Amino acid sequence: MHSRVRNWLDRAYERLLRRDIGDGPDHVAIIMDGNRRYARERGDEATAGHREGSRTTEQVLRWCQDLGVEELTLYAFSTENFDRPQAEREHLFDLIESKLREFADAEGVHENRVCIRALGEIDRLPERVREAVAYAERRTEDYDRFRLNVAVAYGGRAELLGAARDTLAAVDEGCLDPADVDVAEIERRLYARPVRDVDLIVRTGGAERTSNFLPWHANGNEAAVFFCAPYWPEFSKVDFLRAIRTYESREASWRHTRTERAVALVRAVAGSSLVETREVVGRLREKLPHGGAEQVAAELDRQDRTAE
Repeated sequence: MHSRVRNWLDRAYERLLRRDIGDGPDHVAIIMDGNRRYARERGDEATAGHREGSRTTEQVLRWCQDLGVEELTLYAFSTENFDRPQAEREHLFDLIESKLREFADAEGVHENRVCIRALGEIDRLPERVREAVAYAERRTEDYDRFRLNVAVAYGGRAELLGAARDTLAAVDEGCLDPADVDVAEIERRLYARPVRDVDLIVRTGGAERTSNFLPWHANGNEAAVFFCAPYWPEFSKVDFLRAIRTYESREASWRHTRTERAVALVRAVAGSSLVETREVVGRLREKLPHGGAEQVAAELDRQDRTAE
């Protein structure tokens, strides 16, 4: 009885959350933490937790597609994970290999035109995993409706360090003018780059840190972050919807703040010429939501009337 009531409440809460959220983020990145603790608390080996976690991964992929998320990046294996016991590493490699091949052959992946890409130091992986990466990428390379990035042998600092070294080498060889080093040049030297900047990072398992994950694409975009207690195998659709709601609440707050700052800026340039003020307003409108642009325009009209 208790389980039935709990399931009913969860479904009702899920419907409520679904009504509360709008378009949601375009790119979600997830740190899938807690597999080992989940298994340990049940008296199982870590490998059992990883197997259960892989089922959650399949569900999340479907949730993203249902909610209109266009890109998903999963932190499957970090550079720090190479320090884990060999038996656990080998199990993870087996799991990553099998899942990559399974996804690459899945009917739903092809129906939904899911493009699979790996991010990380792929050459450090065992040959069987490298072959699975190549197979999944080759099978889905022409798809463009949804992007699934698998961060494997990935480390954010290592990625940035590699890009910096590559840039310096290009400058030293005379292939690149230091004055031409810009955001695009750095991005070109990162791992196979996500299509979009990260809008939302989700971390399960209770830890409140982003653990060297996508620092350029997430921190540079000031991505929202959602930390939650459930271990990855326990992560539910309600948890995912709560993460989306957190992102949207943050975005709404930012839109309000941007509008307030834009209006204040119009007031600050009120003493300038009308042409200069209108130029500033034109630039601001491009970066504001419709309602914010209207507020800025109203403030400009007020400044015009005051000047008359």
